[in-house]
Amino acid sequence: MNSDTAKKILLVDDDPVQLRLREAVLREAGFQVAIATSAEVALTLLTSPTDPLRVHVILTDHLLPGATGAEFARKVRVSHPEMPIVVLTGMPGAEEEYKEVKVIFLMKPVAPDLLVTTVQGALGG
Repeated sequence: MNSDTAKKILLVDDDPVQLRLREAVLREAGFQVAIATSAEVALTLLTSPTDPLRVHVILTDHLLPGATGAEFARKVRVSHPEMPIVVLTGMPGAEEEYKEVKVIFLMKPVAPDLLVTTVQGALGG
């Protein structure tokens, strides 16, 4: 992908090490990556009335400061009902919290190739 056609991913995670590792993997795969360290920051970026962040996929951790990934996903659905959301979790049973919220789950640890193929699949390719 060149920078003109690269799809933009919003990566949401409060763990700086995981954030940088996933960002590097996604950039290496040709994606543009925007970062948020909380659900609140991510929602602000997505819903800014003057300059909303235009992304193609959201990749979020399940546990975030101030909100769970499920709460975050529900809020995203209000303004972006069709946005693909990929949730990373290490908690078996977390899927139960996402009833009626269409998301894709990945159990941690996630290999880099699986992360990339999942995001590509969420984009429809």
